[in-house]
Amino acid sequence: MMDIPWDQPATLIDLDGKTPMTGSILDCVTHFSLFKPFAKEQARILLTRPVFREGRKTRTWLLNPDEIEKLAERLDAEKKAAQ
Repeated sequence: MMDIPWDQPATLIDLDGKTPMTGSILDCVTHFSLFKPFAKEQARILLTRPVFREGRKTRTWLLNPDEIEKLAERLDAEKKAAQ
């Protein structure tokens, strides 16, 4: 799951019913990182290409908050490495 390309189209949705944000995975993860904790708990990312998840037999189209948080950590690490 951690090898999702940053330019892959995706949609950031939330279970509260707010307007979805469509863009790249990078846009969605960046936007997610600005959310308050309550909003992060409600957020999901809908992918345009399914990814494999550890421990599952099938691929999935939806990323949960803990998985989005891992992508946010990956983004931070990549930014620090580029400096």
